[in-house]
Amino acid sequence: MKIRFVLLAFTLAAASCAKRPDAIVPVDIPMAAYSNQSCEGLAQELLKEQANLAAVSKQQNQAATGDAVGVFLVGVPMSSTFGGDKEGQVAVSKGKVNAIESSLKSKGCK
Repeated sequence: MKIRFVLLAFTLAAASCAKRPDAIVPVDIPMAAYSNQSCEGLAQELLKEQANLAAVSKQQNQAATGDAVGVFLVGVPMSSTFGGDKEGQVAVSKGKVNAIESSLKSKGCK
């Protein structure tokens, strides 16, 4: 009976681990949020958001690695438990990049 509880606890801990950035679905950001900008402004905004996405993706990868190590060693996803999970920020940043890219395409920008 105790083995079942241990397995259940281990399964729950593993399920609450931080996801890798490539497994995170982007938030749907409307393209209209960027429709009033020029092609140059959109290009600058895209570069800024891509840099932000790279930064939060790096933090998310570190959180996922920390969770994997924590679950293996202690049985607890340490990064997720202590606020290292950046899944929401990655999803929003991915959505912004997609919206900016769509806006660039719709305006015929290069």
